[in-house]
Amino acid sequence: MNPFRKAYCRSYQFFVGLAAYLMNFKEPELLSGEGASAQVSDVLKKYGYMRPLIVTDPGVYSLGLTKTLEDSLKAKGYTYALYKDVVANPTFDCINEAKALAEKNNCDSIVAVGGGSSMDTAKTVGALLANPKATIVSLRGILKVHKRYPLLIAIPTTAGTGSEATVAAVVVNPKTHEKFAIDDPKLIPQVCIHDSSLLAKLPPKIISSTGMDALTHAVEAFIGHERTAKTKRYSIEAVRLIDGNLFAFYQDPSNAKARLAMQRASYLAGVSFTRSYVGYVHAIAHSLGGQYNVPHGLANAIILPHVLRSYGKKADKPLSRLAEALTLTKPSASRHDKALAFIAWIEGMNAKMGIPKTFDHLIKPEDIPLLASRADKEANPLYPVPKEMNAKELELLYKEIDPQ
Repeated sequence: MNPFRKAYCRSYQFFVGLAAYLMNFKEPELLSGEGASAQVSDVLKKYGYMRPLIVTDPGVYSLGLTKTLEDSLKAKGYTYALYKDVVANPTFDCINEAKALAEKNNCDSIVAVGGGSSMDTAKTVGALLANPKATIVSLRGILKVHKRYPLLIAIPTTAGTGSEATVAAVVVNPKTHEKFAIDDPKLIPQVCIHDSSLLAKLPPKIISSTGMDALTHAVEAFIGHERTAKTKRYSIEAVRLIDGNLFAFYQDPSNAKARLAMQRASYLAGVSFTRSYVGYVHAIAHSLGGQYNVPHGLANAIILPHVLRSYGKKADKPLSRLAEALTLTKPSASRHDKALAFIAWIEGMNAKMGIPKTFDHLIKPEDIPLLASRADKEANPLYPVPKEMNAKELELLYKEIDPQ
């Protein structure tokens, strides 16, 4: 990246960081425990709402993971609408269908049950209902949601996206296949419910990819220039929890202790990156998700080690601190060796869970300039990465993550 653009990016990040420091990034009210999703009716009563829209996906619904919630609402006399057709990497069509259902049933609150896609859909529906003159495209970027929807409750059924604690909703334009984010503190759910029983039926592939998604959030938040004392503390705790519990959860989804720990890790990582941002791993993963519908967590898991290596010594200091947090090397090891040890640990986690090192002929060579341009557009000037890269430099990473 040329020096002038680099200076612009750093200046932009400084002023965004200053604004973020002055803004109020509230953490959600957090409720947790086995069967905690039954507490939604109590939350609605507390805040004075009666007609929630439940937003979920076909997989979550078919597993019966909304049953406890629905039964508790019926028992307490609440009426609700159910949208159960959320797609992975939610599109405008999916979001508009859910919005229409909410309007038809005069819903006054939203309950998102699922992974990141369900929460992204719910957040965007809430933003559109609260801002009736807005379109999804007009909400793109930062601070475009001018009014807050009355109540959004998030019930994650995976341990990884951290969407229950973030300012972001990520959506896909079906016409252009471009994936982009809507970022606004108003999108942070007011209430988050961790019902670990909902994770007991997760397949190992979902556990591994969402767990590495949480790791990516923690790492990118920690190595960026806008980290704070709080996000550094949360990121380190998240990384330690992932180190101690992700593989155990992957091996045995019935392990209640590991499930709870991974929910905690996901939440902490979500809080961290919603304040300190992410980096090129996410920018590249979003471009692949929009173009090829790659699951976001899987994309992050594969891309993460490649991007960290591309930063070189610019990321050695924070990566070495993460290595120290996991005691991966001797204290006397050099900062660079510690950083390499941490990257090797990530690759080891991937390998243990069957996540490949690269993609296999996923990326069409002729698509690379467009994908790199989209990643550049997303990341620069906003993401406070250790080392800035332009579209041409990012093209090399696409070729590295899918050598053909």
